[in-house]
Amino acid sequence: MATTRNAHTVWDGNLTDGKGVVTFDSSGIGEQPVSWPSRAEEANGTTSPEELIAAAHSSCFAMALSHELTGAGTPPTRLVTSAAVTFQPGVGITGIELTVEGTVPGLDESAFVAVAEQAKAGCPVSQALAGTEITLRAELV
Repeated sequence: MATTRNAHTVWDGNLTDGKGVVTFDSSGIGEQPVSWPSRAEEANGTTSPEELIAAAHSSCFAMALSHELTGAGTPPTRLVTSAAVTFQPGVGITGIELTVEGTVPGLDESAFVAVAEQAKAGCPVSQALAGTEITLRAELV
């Protein structure tokens, strides 16, 4: 069954001096402020589209990797993933670096890296971001 998730943003003012609020409608987890300075300069307690993409990518990749590892007969005990999304004003998103540390009994480092690469390719968020350079660093702990 297909699912649809929703969020909306209310923006007031121009790009550089304005500000907005992102509301997570589907989950009801609340609202987060968003602004141009939080995107192009320091976050200062305010989110950005790139941080939201990083959250989506790290969680989707963790799910995809867990699925791949379980399917290979080596379910993980723990996966700690992060995504760093780089934004260049005037250019856009220039890259995403995924990092994962895994505790996976019965799997060696090279096999873990190979499965992580498969998961990166199969991750729906990675696929949605096709055309963006996505690098991966994977290691067992």
